[in-house]
Amino acid sequence: MGIFGCENRQSCTGIAVIISVIIGIITAFLQITAVITVTPVFLWVVFGIAIGYLAVTLISASLVQRVCCKGLCTILSALLIGILGTVLLAVVLLAITFAATSVIGAIIVGLLAFFFSLAVTSTACFIKCLIGCDD
Repeated sequence: MGIFGCENRQSCTGIAVIISVIIGIITAFLQITAVITVTPVFLWVVFGIAIGYLAVTLISASLVQRVCCKGLCTILSALLIGILGTVLLAVVLLAITFAATSVIGAIIVGLLAFFFSLAVTSTACFIKCLIGCDD
């Protein structure tokens, strides 16, 4: 459990990326085998959550300027990449229709899952940093 402790400052973002890659690969596999399908309602919900995350992140990052967290720039970079990737891919999937078992569609859905889970897990790292564990 030492990897999750406060001594290892870069572990939170690294673990967030690894978990997101695993989720993205599993989602792409499930999409290509037609176990799951992506509906427009799901895409609109993911898009709305990502926009909400963007607003909350921008507001909270501007309010906590004086917090001295050594990994804050890395965490915010990962969080913004996750949010913007989610927004971009949700818009692409809403604009383009594709076959349920298409390889390109599975790759895009896997990327969407990767970016969305990166945003969620990076938010956990951001909250951990704000609480003061990384002082």
